[in-house]
Amino acid sequence: MSGSKETKKQKALAEIFHICLNRGDMVFDNKLAAKIGKKYGVANYFDITKVDSSSKLPSEMRDEDYFLLHLGGGKHMFVKGIRYGYHKFEPISEDEIFEWKYRKSILNEIDTSESNIISVGINQRIIHDFLYDDIVASPKIYGARRTKTSFKFYVGHTVVETENVQMEIDGVVEYLGDVTTIEGKNGGPIDFAVYQLYYPFRYYNKMKMDMNLPIKKINSLYLLRQVSGNSSTVSLYLYSFESIDDMGSIKLLKKARYRLIRR
Repeated sequence: MSGSKETKKQKALAEIFHICLNRGDMVFDNKLAAKIGKKYGVANYFDITKVDSSSKLPSEMRDEDYFLLHLGGGKHMFVKGIRYGYHKFEPISEDEIFEWKYRKSILNEIDTSESNIISVGINQRIIHDFLYDDIVASPKIYGARRTKTSFKFYVGHTVVETENVQMEIDGVVEYLGDVTTIEGKNGGPIDFAVYQLYYPFRYYNKMKMDMNLPIKKINSLYLLRQVSGNSSTVSLYLYSFESIDDMGSIKLLKKARYRLIRR
């Protein structure tokens, strides 16, 4: 049974998980999510299927070693192997921490949205320094977008097939043939849902193949901002996938943390 301290969202997801286990079909749709969400008083049933850190999984799913993936068309699937579904942020050593002097602008850091977090990284040239070792590099910058695509892939021994699956991409930078998607978050979670990086990675790989685009590399940047009093840190992790068809093949390329020091 769900722990008493679990949220309404976790309890609703746990019941959906039990329903799928009992019927031997791990795929469910938004209609079931809405029905069970209403039972537990979840105002927005779409939130039930958004689990961006393994710590937010119901205890039943953790015990049975399952996580959740989106398939598109309002369908979702419980998949075996939490180690494939979530990736722990690697520790950042002292020699990877840099002090970054900056002058705060009017709009910098005025809210906690993903777009503002990424804007801080771009406007302060932190992303330029981290990705290109060059603060005067001039990448093309593309804002947040919502898009859809279809593809098939592996998660451990499980085959997953999506159809017009929707994804939200917080930002994209393109420089000298390299395309880097960006995911931004506040706080310091211990891990993240791999599909948040893998789905955009597959989207741009599909565009590269279908449109014969001269893309050299496709990487994925995860940016975390933590605020404490008047000080902020921005941690950056650059990943790629060693196998296009294997979501579990995520690989860290480099990492760093920038301490923002106001002038």
